Amino acid sequence: MKFKTASPEYIEKAAGLTMEEVERLFSRMRGKLARRLEGEKLQSLEAVALQLQLEDEELREWRQRWAEIGHRESRKPVKGD
Repeated sequence: MKFKTASPEYIEKAAGLTMEEVERLFSRMRGKLARRLEGEKLQSLEAVALQLQLEDEELREWRQRWAEIGHRESRKPVKGD
């Protein structure tokens, strides 16, 4: 897991979520984070904040990779009909 504790910004975001949004985040939780929550080593609010933080980081990485792919594709010559 990339983050050991959630940043205050993400704790605040997590606190403002609806119960449905929290449930959706819990349903996507995997690996160490889920085990820490199940083992009661982590409070629910912090677990949700960490999941939000993790998903935002993954989205930033995905967008960066996608931009690199788009840049490579734009440099390829276009084949004629």
